[in-house]
Amino acid sequence: MSIWFLRRKKRRTKGTINCYVTEKAKIEKMETEVIVEKIKDALEKSVKKEIVFLCVGTDRSTGDSLGPLVGTMLKEKTIPYDVYGTLEQPVHALNLEEMIQNIYKKYENPLIFGIDACLGEKQRVGLILFEETPFIPGKALNKGFSEVGDVHLRAIVNYLDPLTPAQTLNNTRLYTVINLAKTITDIICLSIQSKRIE
Repeated sequence: MSIWFLRRKKRRTKGTINCYVTEKAKIEKMETEVIVEKIKDALEKSVKKEIVFLCVGTDRSTGDSLGPLVGTMLKEKTIPYDVYGTLEQPVHALNLEEMIQNIYKKYENPLIFGIDACLGEKQRVGLILFEETPFIPGKALNKGFSEVGDVHLRAIVNYLDPLTPAQTLNNTRLYTVINLAKTITDIICLSIQSKRIE
């Protein structure tokens, strides 16, 4: 699938990486490699020993199924890291805190790589955002969760309707979510392959 890469200015937070990817337009191979390199660098420069992928969401909502879809795809690719949150065993609002506690019990100092869906402006639907910062699961729905993880990828699966954000997630096209999940999976796998080769 062809994707479009747009670099944006870094936030003032030290160490933040902020860039977008979307499937809506064509780019050169070199531009795809830029985001792959950014993720690889973020993983390699971390002093934390173990990498864990935390894919948040539920398959009971089309828009919110992005995380479990990516988790399932990463497991099918047999990446060399633990993946929490799949279609079979999703990580969602009811078990998120328990899952995070389990991760910290299993790993002494893990780097948690978060994957989550989000809502945004209508013209930005389809964008994938990578940041070297924690993320807040369910932020658009005001779930009240604390920040989670160390780095993350989020995809804007639909536009934000402030009056009915939950309904907007439910009305999201599955086609959009699956395409975004495939793109995220490909980017992560390329980053991991590049990291292991060197």
